[in-house]
Amino acid sequence: MLKQQASLQETRAHFVWDIPTRYNIGVDICDKHAAATPDRIAIIDVAADGSLTEHSFGALRALSNQLAHVLSETAERSDRIAVFLPQCIETAAAHVAITKMGCISLPLFTLFGPEALLHRLRDSDASVIITNAHGAIVLADLAAELPALKRILCIDGPQSNADCFHTTCAAQPTTFIPVDTAADDPAILIYTSGTTGAPKGALHGHRVLLGHLPGVEMSHDFFPQEGDKIWTPADWAWIGGLLDVLMPALHHGVPVVACRFRKFTAKAAFDLIRTHGIRNAFLPPTALKLMRLDTPDMPVPMRSVASGGETLGKELIAWGQQVFGTTINEFYGQTECNMIVSSCAALEPAEPGVMGFAVPGHIVDVVNENTATLCQSQEEGSIAVRAPDPVMFLHYWNNPDATAAKFIRIGADDWLLTGDKGCKTHSGRIQFIGRDDDIISSGGYRIGPAEIEDCLLTHPAVQLAGVVGQPDPIRGSIVAAYIQLAEGIAGSDALAEEIAGHVKSRLAAYEFPRVVRFIDDMPMTTTGKIIRADLRARAEKEVQND
Repeated sequence: MLKQQASLQETRAHFVWDIPTRYNIGVDICDKHAAATPDRIAIIDVAADGSLTEHSFGALRALSNQLAHVLSETAERSDRIAVFLPQCIETAAAHVAITKMGCISLPLFTLFGPEALLHRLRDSDASVIITNAHGAIVLADLAAELPALKRILCIDGPQSNADCFHTTCAAQPTTFIPVDTAADDPAILIYTSGTTGAPKGALHGHRVLLGHLPGVEMSHDFFPQEGDKIWTPADWAWIGGLLDVLMPALHHGVPVVACRFRKFTAKAAFDLIRTHGIRNAFLPPTALKLMRLDTPDMPVPMRSVASGGETLGKELIAWGQQVFGTTINEFYGQTECNMIVSSCAALEPAEPGVMGFAVPGHIVDVVNENTATLCQSQEEGSIAVRAPDPVMFLHYWNNPDATAAKFIRIGADDWLLTGDKGCKTHSGRIQFIGRDDDIISSGGYRIGPAEIEDCLLTHPAVQLAGVVGQPDPIRGSIVAAYIQLAEGIAGSDALAEEIAGHVKSRLAAYEFPRVVRFIDDMPMTTTGKIIRADLRARAEKEVQND
């Protein structure tokens, strides 16, 4: 556990990894608490109508043990078992059961369409799927293309293609002997978002949870503290929901609020935080931007708010201080190696536009891929993490070439390349510039989209903004901004000019968008990230059609 010291330097100096040789996620996040304090609350399940059910660690252990027996009828050790569910007690129980069995859990977003599901299920050869009635309907048309699939369990009762989760579990004993797993044994298979190419399956060992803990603890100003209760709107199928919130909280015995909004709205989020006394939250940047558009009249105090996925601008951080009474801590990572950089207001004041410091225990730097050397301060390069690292993935599923391409040798060390460009500031912080393919080369300047998007969001007419490069015969590329306007605002040439001028007056002259387009719906991943590849394709098509 990360212990707060007088400074970040002292905190880092006092931190030592404690990764046991034998370790099991399910035992750690459930059984250890169930044995010591079985009545302790693990999950607070809030239904769409606002009603709630509290589930203890004892109840979670019993249900996960029953499910483990059910799954053992079909699955063998190391089999992939898909969890195609929203935030709910059954989702938590599924991950606990699967890891205690020595199988590999495959989290799947409930918003995935047939093609996304088919790719992941077929690539992983999942043998069992745990889902709800909606999921069973979606899966009905895919079964013929999934030869490895043996069984579907549905939490909403029996379906034509699925057995009833609860009925089958109820017939099983509530005791189960967990498999003795090594910390490096495979536990979780999470597919990348696929913003650049086909999604790849990042296979993680049981140790990945322990690797996450320092980053989670740092981003929440030394989590946990007495009275903490955590929630995120991020789906538990995303690494940000599963390994940044659900599993670390259960590891520490902190109650997790599970809530399934029919539709995410700022009002619903603020009401949930107030009603249930939520003290800690992971709020992705998109959620924060939507909440800022509907700021409540009264502050909604929280002990800690963490955000990651995209950098935040100073305006959003300032808004968070006013509304939540705390500084939003930014963190950084990716599916393959997560929670490796974070800010921590409890130790160091935030530096807007800069992600933060390497989390204690992780060695993060900026490297020059061409020369295989470490970059100097303020020199742009590729953000990289030195191996080995407990939070680092084992390998890509069935893709050794992609695994090899993920690493670079520098001296005697292997470094994992994140695929992101950045630089190290004079203070030692890591500054994110953009993904390799997001960088805009215009008139000799290299431009990252994040700062421009942050600036665009300060215009009152802008709800969401995505910035890409559009091919240009003179400059190579020009900055093109795609804008989803705030409700009730209509686009016009005059407004486009005004928005471009808004950026020009605040950022460097070469950064302002020479093209401003208004769109009805921003292309986004299920994790809330803007799909800039779609916007680039749109920008290129516009040029071709001119």
